[in-house]
Amino acid sequence: MATSVRLRRAGLAAAALASVFLLAACAPPTRAAENYPGEPVVEHAEEGEHAEEGEHEEGAPQAAWLAQGGQLAVTIWGSSTCPVVGESIEVVEPAGEGNRVAIDLVERPADEMCTMDLVPHTTVFWTPMNVTTTEPLVVEVQDAEVVVPIK
Repeated sequence: MATSVRLRRAGLAAAALASVFLLAACAPPTRAAENYPGEPVVEHAEEGEHAEEGEHEEGAPQAAWLAQGGQLAVTIWGSSTCPVVGESIEVVEPAGEGNRVAIDLVERPADEMCTMDLVPHTTVFWTPMNVTTTEPLVVEVQDAEVVVPIK
């Protein structure tokens, strides 16, 4: 009888441990999903919504929803040979309390030789669980704040 109790306890412990791993796997990763030179192709706006040409300052960071709000594209301007690349995303204020994220950038060596051109480079992140597309999202990147409108 003692053996069956031990087996049940071991089974319950294994099930609890498996549940923790499964729940952790459901959270989107904080690391960049992809990055590439250029600006993202943003989905077509809904009827009645449109992005105004020239909404952003030339060379300023930009952000936009992708994949129906499942991803966030952050575009940063910099050298074509030493692009500014996002490394990770962190929720600073969850939905309902500010809806704000911060983007950490890949650190580049101070003595790296880079061209003096100015081109866009885009990093795509999975949208964190604690933010929403139904409120404006504030993205902190490169000492700037970019507001992504409601999806």
